Amino acid sequence: MKNTIHKKVLKYLLPLFLCPIVSTVHAQNFFTTFFLGASNYRGDLGNAPFPLSHSHPAGGLGFLYEINDRMGVRMDATFGKISGADSYGGPNKSRNLSFTSDLAEISLSFDYILFDLYDYKVSPYFFAGIGRFGFNPYTKDKNGNTVFLAELNTEGEGFYNGRKAYKTKQTAIPFGGGVMWAIDDNHRIAIELGIRKTFTDYLDDVSTTYVDANLLASKRGSTAVSMAYRGNELPGGLPYPPDGAKRGNPQNKDWYYFTGISYRMRLMPPHSHRKYDTGSHIRRAKTSCPKMF
Repeated sequence: MKNTIHKKVLKYLLPLFLCPIVSTVHAQNFFTTFFLGASNYRGDLGNAPFPLSHSHPAGGLGFLYEINDRMGVRMDATFGKISGADSYGGPNKSRNLSFTSDLAEISLSFDYILFDLYDYKVSPYFFAGIGRFGFNPYTKDKNGNTVFLAELNTEGEGFYNGRKAYKTKQTAIPFGGGVMWAIDDNHRIAIELGIRKTFTDYLDDVSTTYVDANLLASKRGSTAVSMAYRGNELPGGLPYPPDGAKRGNPQNKDWYYFTGISYRMRLMPPHSHRKYDTGSHIRRAKTSCPKMF
C-alpha cells in the first residue's frame, strides 16, 4: 500500500519522456533535468521550516523547454518523504503524535533566469507553476506495526460535524528559485529551494479537534482511537481529551519543500555560438525583460 503513490504517478512519466522525441525539430531547446536533495514539511507536527530531524532524501527528473535565453517551461516528477513527531519537542509534546508519508509529485512550471547564461556564468533564477501530488500518512503503533491514518478518520472525517474525508491526491502551487551556474552552453548546475503551497491541512493527519472517543470507536474501531491521541502511552500521560478539544490548527495549511542540487543537460547540443566574457572587464548584468521570440 505504501508504494501505491509511486505506481500511480509513474503512468504520467511516459508522456514526459516522449515529449522531446515527438519534438525533434526543436530538440536543441530541450534540457533533461535531474534533482537530488532533501524533502521537508511544515504543519501541526513540525513548525520549524527546515528541521534536520525531519529531513529525508528526495530526487526527481524531468524536461525543460527553453523558450528563449532566459525563459523556459519545465515538467518535473519529484519523489520524497516527509515526517513529523511531537516527541521532538514543542507545546504539544504531551499529545505524542507522529507521522510519515511518501510524496510523489508531477509539476509544470515557468522558469525565469535573471541574467543570460549564454553571456554570464552565474545567475539567480525563479520558478512558479502548478502540480499534483500524492501522499498517505502513516505511523507505527506501540508494537511497531505500520498503521495508515487516512482510512481511520481520526478527526471524524466523513461522519462528524460535517467534516469530509481528505483526499490523498491534492493540488499544490510550486514556487521558488536558486542560483544557477552555466558549466557551458549545454550543461548547467544549480542550488534550488522549491516550496509547495498546498490546500490541505492533513499531510500529517492533524487539523482540527478531537472526536468523542466512544463515537470514534463505534465508527472506525479502537485502532482509530489509539492513533487519534497517544499521550496516554507516555509515563504519567493524560487520558483521551474530551470531544471538541483542540487537536490542530485548521487556519494554517500544511507545506512541503524540496531543497537540493539540480543538473540540466541539453538533449541535442548545438554548435557553440557564444563565448563567456572571461576578461578583466565584466559587462553589467542585463536585467530588462527579454523579447519572447
